[in-house]
Amino acid sequence: MSEEAARVLIALPEAGKNNEISSNGSVPVTGVDRIDKNHKDKEREKPALLVEPVLNGDSTVNTEADVISEVAYIESENLNDVEDVDTSLKTLLTELESKDWVSVCEALNDVRRLSLFHKEAMVDMLGNVISLIVKSLKNPRSAVCKTAIMASADIFKAYCDSIVDSMDPLLVQLLLKSSQDKRFVCEAAEKALIAMTTWVSPSLLLPKLQPNLKHRNPRIRAKASSCFSRSVPRLGVEGIKAYGIEKLIQIAASQLSDQLPESREAARTLLLELQNIYEKTLNVTPVAAVSDEDPETISWEHFCQSKLSPLSAQAVLRVTNLTREGIVLGS
Repeated sequence: MSEEAARVLIALPEAGKNNEISSNGSVPVTGVDRIDKNHKDKEREKPALLVEPVLNGDSTVNTEADVISEVAYIESENLNDVEDVDTSLKTLLTELESKDWVSVCEALNDVRRLSLFHKEAMVDMLGNVISLIVKSLKNPRSAVCKTAIMASADIFKAYCDSIVDSMDPLLVQLLLKSSQDKRFVCEAAEKALIAMTTWVSPSLLLPKLQPNLKHRNPRIRAKASSCFSRSVPRLGVEGIKAYGIEKLIQIAASQLSDQLPESREAARTLLLELQNIYEKTLNVTPVAAVSDEDPETISWEHFCQSKLSPLSAQAVLRVTNLTREGIVLGS
């Protein structure tokens, strides 16, 4: 053994003496190196956090483990009244704009409490409140986002048609959050959209939903289609006549060829509903020229062919006739 190699072995810690010198003369891995490697291996074996990291506006990364301990998602029926209505109203807008996300969540819960227990008191500031809720919906923290979604649902229930003029940006964000966020956020957004279609009059809501049926984001189109399909039956027969059944059929037909299955399924559901209503109540056209003649009955097929392009009519009739045949065969 050379004198240089002997000095190297003497310098090594006891744990490293059993390591062989590589054939190319390089120094072997030391005991310290091996301990460090084992430490890294153990670190890799540690279970990952069950929550995803959140990127804040200042580019710092935070896990959401602290969210669970600091923010509680309280269901509407479990909310208590605010302690002081006047104080809550005075500080509400400031707290909704706070840079402290926990304070924002508390303010959003105050919005919910005021909506449920003192909705008249918040009417004058409702437009500003909705704008700040939209801002919270865009917040990268899921806790803020979900609490804002829950606030939206309570506002729909409390104020119904009163928020129609302020709801466009709110609607877009809810459609977006219901389709492309964390699962628990998506579920909350879906509940808020159901609350919207339940409490806002369909005659006012459908014109708000209609532009989103052509949104460039296919996921927004899909959620808008579901809301549209859910709202139309609430119009009732007279409401559908007033809105125009031919217009509704044209809208549904355009969704049959959409990119996402959810849009197409919503369109099929709507078309079957419209077919049922048409054949039961709307397929009779009075003949005005001769009063003693029987009214003219126009079939669903003929009506679709007269109101739609040949390709669209073919697609609509394929959907409705196949479904009808399936019902007959299954009966």
